[in-house]
Amino acid sequence: MSSDFETYEQDFGTTTAEITNKIGRIPKLAGEEKTQLVLNVDKQLEEVRELLEQMDLEVREIPIQSRGMYNSRLKSYKQELEKLEKDFKRSRIAYSDEVRNELMGDDGSSSENQRAHLLDNTERLERSSRRLEAGYQIAVETEQVGQEILANLHSDREKIQRARERLRETDANLGKSSRILTGMLRRIIQNRILVFILGAIILLTIVLAIYFNLRGH
Repeated sequence: MSSDFETYEQDFGTTTAEITNKIGRIPKLAGEEKTQLVLNVDKQLEEVRELLEQMDLEVREIPIQSRGMYNSRLKSYKQELEKLEKDFKRSRIAYSDEVRNELMGDDGSSSENQRAHLLDNTERLERSSRRLEAGYQIAVETEQVGQEILANLHSDREKIQRARERLRETDANLGKSSRILTGMLRRIIQNRILVFILGAIILLTIVLAIYFNLRGH
């Protein structure tokens, strides 16, 4: 499981290095060439997001006692992605001095105003992105807590089931003991009845013997 995580880490490192290099080149370009490079970086950023999702899934499968270290690494990668996205957004509206002079001409003041407006919008989007990221992190942590609670409930359920099994065994043993005691009590009563009958027969025999003896005299 950790080997898969490390493979994703290597892919993450390679891809982010390429993105960083391309982001540095974007302000130096203009026109179609810049558009193509922007689209390429946007595609690679999406690949990085998918890699982070895969790493997140891998971390959830790691035992809880070893999960902390991987969570820390994943958090740093998310922060790195956030920085790359911020740099990318700025690079899309940034130009090198040479390209700026070529594009701005007499409209320099207007372009600067547009650039300031775009930067303001970019900052708003970044704040919204951070809020969404914080919400996502809370959801992940809540899910982890839920998984731990479910694991504890499963353990408690197994304990209750074992206790029920022992209770059933005890009930069965008590039932068996009760039947044995009932049988013994029945035999005792039967024996007493037999003794009483035998005693009555013997007493009757003695009385008859005395009666016939006296009558003979």
